[in-house]
Amino acid sequence: MDTCVDDVKAVKMSKEAKKRLRKQIKVSHTLLKHEGIPTASQPTKSLVVANGGLGNGVSRERLFAALKEMGELENLAMPPHKPYAFVTYRSEDVAQKAHARLNGLQLQCGENSVTLYLTYVNSVSCESEVGASLPAGLVLVEDFVSPEEEAVLLAAVDWSSMNVDVTAQKALKHRRVKHYGYEFRYDNNNVDKDKPLSAGIPEECVPILQRCMRDGHMGTMPDQLTVNQYQSGQGIPPHVDTHSAFEDTILSLSLGAKTVMEFRHPDGRVAAVVLPGRSLLVMAGESRFLWTHGITPRKFDTVPACNSQTPTLTSSDISNHSNLTLSKRGTRTSFTFRKIRRSPCRCAFPSACDSQGAPSAPTPPPPSLPRCHADAARLEELYVHRVYNTIASHFSSTRHSPWPRVCHFLSSLTPGSVLADVGCGNGKYLGINREVIAVGCDRSSALVQICTERGYQAFVSDALNVPLRTATCDACISIAVIHHFSTQERRLAAVRELVRLLKPGGQALIYVWALEQEYKQKKSKYLKDCSKEHSGSQQLTDSTLERSGVPGGTVSVHTNRTPFNSQDLLVPWHLKPDSKTKFSPESKPKSGADGGSNPASVFHRYYHVFQQGELEQLCDQVPGVKVQSSYHDQGNWCVILVKDRETCNEYAHTYYETGI
Repeated sequence: MDTCVDDVKAVKMSKEAKKRLRKQIKVSHTLLKHEGIPTASQPTKSLVVANGGLGNGVSRERLFAALKEMGELENLAMPPHKPYAFVTYRSEDVAQKAHARLNGLQLQCGENSVTLYLTYVNSVSCESEVGASLPAGLVLVEDFVSPEEEAVLLAAVDWSSMNVDVTAQKALKHRRVKHYGYEFRYDNNNVDKDKPLSAGIPEECVPILQRCMRDGHMGTMPDQLTVNQYQSGQGIPPHVDTHSAFEDTILSLSLGAKTVMEFRHPDGRVAAVVLPGRSLLVMAGESRFLWTHGITPRKFDTVPACNSQTPTLTSSDISNHSNLTLSKRGTRTSFTFRKIRRSPCRCAFPSACDSQGAPSAPTPPPPSLPRCHADAARLEELYVHRVYNTIASHFSSTRHSPWPRVCHFLSSLTPGSVLADVGCGNGKYLGINREVIAVGCDRSSALVQICTERGYQAFVSDALNVPLRTATCDACISIAVIHHFSTQERRLAAVRELVRLLKPGGQALIYVWALEQEYKQKKSKYLKDCSKEHSGSQQLTDSTLERSGVPGGTVSVHTNRTPFNSQDLLVPWHLKPDSKTKFSPESKPKSGADGGSNPASVFHRYYHVFQQGELEQLCDQVPGVKVQSSYHDQGNWCVILVKDRETCNEYAHTYYETGI
């Protein structure tokens, strides 16, 4: 265990630093309140450590060492994926000492540095989402192979050989892969059963497979092997191995570093299974045919601590936060063995089975524009919220370059300013200006999780009702958010909510996608990659614009990289570049071995693209605010709003009383 003697020395702060610390603690109180954690005004034995949790990269060992320097601990509870922890000391005096000396402490955790904020609590509340028990048919056997057998198996894979006719080696975006026996084709999510590869399953695997059969893990000898190699930070999207391609039982041998695989049932149940090195995972029945499985791309996993032997984060384990810590990922190689299917699948899960008609089910018709608030909420849930939760990891990997003019706005804020990023996504703007107190929120819990893993303050919230007090922010940004609201009333409500958060004199920056992707004879970056067959100037007829936005009208599906021909449309997101088959978020996830190029992995996101002047007209309807400037930036209409210093906030209260 590393010590933290040097870390916990009292730090002399300037008045400005103390002021910033008080503001940060105030922001942390707001986040804790949103999490349902009441703080205490008087000293107690227990404290909540904001910004010091598993969710933002603080390991149990590192935090324990820092807290232990103050005195004896009774308990340290670290909820999974949360950016806070709870500590209870032996006495109230020790807790007061920790509160005084550790508040504002910068704790170095690997490559990241986090600042701890401690607050008293009357009791430790560790309720959190409960994981499901192991899926039916799933078996994990630890230490299935010896270290010597592991070394032999890893040596049998020659990654230097690129003879695709022999092993069909591929370099995918998030991993590299080899196929033996039969190639799994990512263009159609299946295997060509009449074209076996010249390289069958390596001889080194045979003794292992014979042991699997002898132990009853599989009834027949596999004839197909896929080897995946993952570096730290790599993963695999959630998927169900194709029913029509392979028989029931699938064996997956984990070699090298351990990782966490997440299983998800269509009803929302989740089980996170720790896969230690040299372990065997057996998927059969429901776990093989119905539950998706995947590995979230990240460099650290939440796992049971060393004194826990439980490999699965189920209900009892998740509720017992004392057993959880962080595990740094290393290089992991998986050997996945399957048996090629020679007859149609007749499993008990037809909704997920391509042999029983799931892929050929008719594509649902495009949705209609909402006629009422309930319609709008439903459309946005299906075509915005669910989609971004599903594509969060892939979406985040494409959103790493902040826009210069947004950075200029953020950099112009005075030190100590409070900034709210409403719809923060993966948090790429939260760290632009380190001199401001930045907090983000997003409707997607998966994107918020990415923010917390990066050490940012973020929470889950709808942009129409942000749980922050009125007039507490010096600045707000809303980047590529408001165009996802499907009615004029809801878009107006989103602007009102931004203005409500601002202090008098505060500024808000808003970006929305523009209908005019060609502006002042310059094409936006979105159109620059447009293919020749889609090129040409953008011409919208009056009849097209008249139909756009009419309640009950059909929302059209947009062709990517082409000019918009409607203001209300569905924009496809291809989870993998070679995905081809489209489906709506209402459809069930379809099969795709290894989470590769799933032909059903095209998701449609609802957008309302703004005409020139429309955003300014929307903002003009909000009392107490004026448009300071507006401009067109790479295919987006943008405004900077300033809240009137003289106008009171009565309109905000009226808005909440009347609703949308």
